[in-house]
Amino acid sequence: MIETENIATDPKRARILDGAMKVFLAYGFARTTMDDIARAADMSRPALYLQFKNKTDIYRAIAMMLLGRSIEQAKAALAGDSAFAERMTRAIDEALISMMRTVHASPHGAELLDMKSSVADLVGCWRGGLVEHVATAIEDEAVENGVDLTAKGLSAKLLADMLLDGLEGMKTRISDPDEQRQAAAALIRVIDLALKKG
Repeated sequence: MIETENIATDPKRARILDGAMKVFLAYGFARTTMDDIARAADMSRPALYLQFKNKTDIYRAIAMMLLGRSIEQAKAALAGDSAFAERMTRAIDEALISMMRTVHASPHGAELLDMKSSVADLVGCWRGGLVEHVATAIEDEAVENGVDLTAKGLSAKLLADMLLDGLEGMKTRISDPDEQRQAAAALIRVIDLALKKG
């Protein structure tokens, strides 16, 4: 599971990550130096090196922070009292679509996203956590509706994986966040239909 506690409780690390995120978005990863990050965090370069060994280490810490925040937002949205489709739509929007808005708005967003290989392990953990929360919400809704997913040849995990796979594919085809929301809502409606009796 992705942890955010050590980042949230250490103001110095939080300041570094906040400053680094700003310079990565402004200059891109390749052009950003440790000096740029130290200046943005209002600290000396040696003090920065006491916290992080290099800018890839900082990039990974930012990814861990953002992915951890994404899981928490999804979990909170899924725990609400509104209808299943509304909760799921809010969770997907907050955990995925809105989270990426700042990166996509940067002229260096594509470069930052192309560095996925340096955080592939973190993304894998994040996806696993998100699938777990989405599957739990699906299972709870099926139970509440008296729907036997197994009798339909489905499972909560299968539906959660299908949703995230569909959203991943959608991101490669659709760049506009509003269109992404519409496509996500359509996927969620299909899952919602599977959770209805009959």
